[in-house]
Amino acid sequence: MYLHYSAISDVGRVRRENQDSGYAGPWLLTVCDGVGGAVRGDLASSTAVQALRKLDREPDDDVVGQVAGALHRADDRIAELVEEDPALNGTSTTATVALFDGTRFAIGHIGDSRAYLQRRGQLRQLTHDHTFVQSLIDEGRITEEQSRTHPHRNLILKALDGIRHEEPDLFEFPAEPGDRVLVCSDGACGTLTDDRIADILASGTPDYAAVELVRASLEAGSTDNVTCVVAEVSEQPPAEDLAPLLVGAAADLPRRTPLSGAAGAVGGLFRGHRSGDTGEIPPVPGDVPEGAFAADPIDHETARYAPRPPRRFAWLRRLLVLAVVLGVAWVVLAAGWSWSQQQFYVAEQDGKVAIFRGIDASLPGVSLSHPYETTDVDLDRLSDIDAEQVREGIEADSLDDARLTVDNYAARQDVG
Repeated sequence: MYLHYSAISDVGRVRRENQDSGYAGPWLLTVCDGVGGAVRGDLASSTAVQALRKLDREPDDDVVGQVAGALHRADDRIAELVEEDPALNGTSTTATVALFDGTRFAIGHIGDSRAYLQRRGQLRQLTHDHTFVQSLIDEGRITEEQSRTHPHRNLILKALDGIRHEEPDLFEFPAEPGDRVLVCSDGACGTLTDDRIADILASGTPDYAAVELVRASLEAGSTDNVTCVVAEVSEQPPAEDLAPLLVGAAADLPRRTPLSGAAGAVGGLFRGHRSGDTGEIPPVPGDVPEGAFAADPIDHETARYAPRPPRRFAWLRRLLVLAVVLGVAWVVLAAGWSWSQQQFYVAEQDGKVAIFRGIDASLPGVSLSHPYETTDVDLDRLSDIDAEQVREGIEADSLDDARLTVDNYAARQDVG
């Protein structure tokens, strides 16, 4: 049997660069998704695809062993990159691989990219996500629907990072004519429901299905890169011009004009909503030079923003925050005013010695004290030194202390 395949990747409507990489060939289907927020996720995914695409030749009997070996080599290659450039420490990628030998598929999987099988109208998810929210689903603490908007849904528990050397999930299953296999990044499966995926996957050619899956993901509100690789098992060989397809970050290669009618020559389907998409990348020749995938790396984003559920009642939250701020400010001001009214000092009031309540200070347009008691002690009958002291203000520890100060000045005033 043979594979009729297609692959497409789109940067999406939010991200500035594509951290997904995908590959489709007569024997191999794979998607790698650079982990969001990690250093140079685009380099990690493209490096992994460089190692994995070497599987795209007729396999031997041990298809599962070949997939396992390729994933370990991809992990080792990422480790080498980090060793050569310590600034890349933390880079990582998911990887989902489907290797076809003409009668069966071998699947290798690590991370949260996914593989699906549609057989006789029934869709089945082949892989199991290595994520925190999937562990919550497995424990029955949340539902699949709740996981789509969970605040920690992007937390990956296993990935190819060249450090932890996690073991991938590995298994195989027999192929049947008419089977359709989808390998995609979480930009698609994290947005579309299984029913929607099944409906699109059953439509048209693999090329049509891949394009529609990406389009539907974006229209459904995906804020991530979206990559879909679709293949159909057939007893008929594919068209002669069906060349291997390379998409996403790994496709940073010299591009040529697509062959008329070639698979993957989908034109500018998504040009209207976002420049820089990779939906129109042409088939990649089989003689791509070794190491070309990781060459000429794109400048990475200084910040990566994880998708979040739509914000509801934002105006109400802002109003509540404003109310809290005003409430705190009112409490502070009230406390300050209460304290100030327990303070007293002696100063001049209309040429007389007076006791003031409050603080001997002022703000523009605001008085922090007011006369509390007036006396008959006249500043003109005090010595120059005493009068100047009163004019400058004399602090008191209490009202009684202020009255004692006034009595002292009264005793010293000139009675002549």
